Amino acid sequence: MRLAMLQSAAAGALFFTASFGLANAQAAPNRLKSILAQMDTENARFQSAQADLRQEIYSKVVHDTETQAGQVYFMRKGVTTQMGIRMLPADAKPTDQPAQIVEFKENKARVFNPGTNQVDEFTASGKNQALAQTLITLGFGGSGSDLAKAWTIADQGAEQMSDGSKTVEVEKLDLKPKDASIAANYSHITIWVDPLRDISLKQVSYEAAGGTSTGDTRTVFYTNIRLNQKVDVGPFAINCKGKCTVVPH
Repeated sequence: MRLAMLQSAAAGALFFTASFGLANAQAAPNRLKSILAQMDTENARFQSAQADLRQEIYSKVVHDTETQAGQVYFMRKGVTTQMGIRMLPADAKPTDQPAQIVEFKENKARVFNPGTNQVDEFTASGKNQALAQTLITLGFGGSGSDLAKAWTIADQGAEQMSDGSKTVEVEKLDLKPKDASIAANYSHITIWVDPLRDISLKQVSYEAAGGTSTGDTRTVFYTNIRLNQKVDVGPFAINCKGKCTVVPH
């Protein structure tokens, strides 16, 4: 399955990038161990998360940034995590047009584009199933231990960020993928994680093609995060009507 499409879903989902000229000094190694241990502790309590999101997609070729806004949820189902995203252009009103919907559940990613009335389906099996969960739970429902297994982590220190109604301290972690399939699509991903809740407030992915950086980035901001509350999945349902086309990949 195409991991680039899955990251868009997880995304935001999805599914991010840091410059290596760091504004913050590298944090001490024992601090990173403490951060990951805190994430492990909070991960044991994680059942669901819901948030508003803003996504900025930068294309280097045309030097243009597309901005979208929407909502996202993550919900633990046994040993896997289910996810849904509904997205509109940032300046659109909910009544202007149907939302783009992305969902991942039962090891299948489905992307609904209302403009073409088409659903693209990607099935994760075997190794791709584990890779899909690695990307989906990045910063939401993923443990510190799993993070260290899948990524080479550089701790770039603490920062203050807004979660809509309050300011919280987050840890900026730059992640290089250990798996070649992920590295073929992303040179690295930077997350700003709140270890006291095991959630991300910001993610930036640096996209690659065949392992070579494209210069394109995807930045996602999460605000008004609600943890372990009942999730209404109705608004995230794919309602493909009329001459709807379903395209398996």
